[in-house]
Amino acid sequence: MNKRTIHTHAAALLAFSLIVNAMDSESTTSHKYRSNDMNTLTLTQEWDKTFPLSSRVKHSKITFHNRYGITLAADLYRPADAPAGRLPAIAVCGPFGAVKEQAAGLYAQTMAERGFLTIAFDPSYTGESGGQPRYVVSPDINTEDFSAAVDYLSTRDDVDPERIGILGICGWGGLAINAAAADPRIKATVASTMYDMSRVNANGYFDADDSAEARNILRKELAAQRTEDYRNGFQKPGGGVPDVLPDDAPQFLRDYYDYYKTPRGYHPRSLNSNQGRNATTPIPFINFPLMSRAGEIENAVLIIHGEKAHSRYFGEDAFKKLKGGNKELMIIPGASHVDLYDNLKVIPFDKIEAFFNSNLK
Repeated sequence: MNKRTIHTHAAALLAFSLIVNAMDSESTTSHKYRSNDMNTLTLTQEWDKTFPLSSRVKHSKITFHNRYGITLAADLYRPADAPAGRLPAIAVCGPFGAVKEQAAGLYAQTMAERGFLTIAFDPSYTGESGGQPRYVVSPDINTEDFSAAVDYLSTRDDVDPERIGILGICGWGGLAINAAAADPRIKATVASTMYDMSRVNANGYFDADDSAEARNILRKELAAQRTEDYRNGFQKPGGGVPDVLPDDAPQFLRDYYDYYKTPRGYHPRSLNSNQGRNATTPIPFINFPLMSRAGEIENAVLIIHGEKAHSRYFGEDAFKKLKGGNKELMIIPGASHVDLYDNLKVIPFDKIEAFFNSNLK
């Protein structure tokens, strides 16, 4: 495996890691949701998260659809003692190789404890959400998933449509910034421990392979894989976090392993915990610059990163593109990339709460 392939493999696999005919559903009793293309979403009803259910929230499963007709599955968290009237709301997604039962759900539940109505959703083609083929990625459609969440929240009777924010973790942090650039209904955006998936797939880690020559080698490898996939009739999985770490594994890979492959964060539907996304995942990101319109975001943005995160440069460089006095960069001393997935002593929830309270009003 050459250097370029190693960088690409790591970027694609480790960073990530059905319109409903009837009314979009909020239920803890109904198990299946019928869509107009005759596919069915089957939503798990038992509590299967990597964190305990809080007594301070009310939880339910819901579905909503995006502009492309794909039905998305989500967990909804509402403050147990919510006052009458409309609440501010936050849609949460990520990390890129995770499902809503992992870090996104933890963030969503914690923010619901603090007074927000929240949803943690599985993106298109992933987890309990719809979309075929499975485990593919699209920067366009996955950006749209955030706006679809805003569509859903805006039409709820218990949500104030003028007070909706989004929160993206890891690769979904970059997608959240792209969504904020496209959708002015998003009044505040938090990108936590973000990746710029376009940059890492096109340039490799730390831009080590940022050349036309390297990208063209990659394009040829991916094109050959497409041909093989078509011939075989299925898309080859790219592989998640390895079951056994090599002796020379870098620290960030060890951190991913500690989260995705141990009881701490393992989930049977998680891509990084299992077979990963499809091997051709880098294709759409190479020519899709996620940060190209970041400087046009008028609403508030908060980027959070760990001081020791290998991905810190993505957040710092994204922040440089932002304009206006309502943009913030917060570096957490001593924190790694994965610390911001689930370490409640490290994730700055007080700051996140204050940021949303200040900008969703």
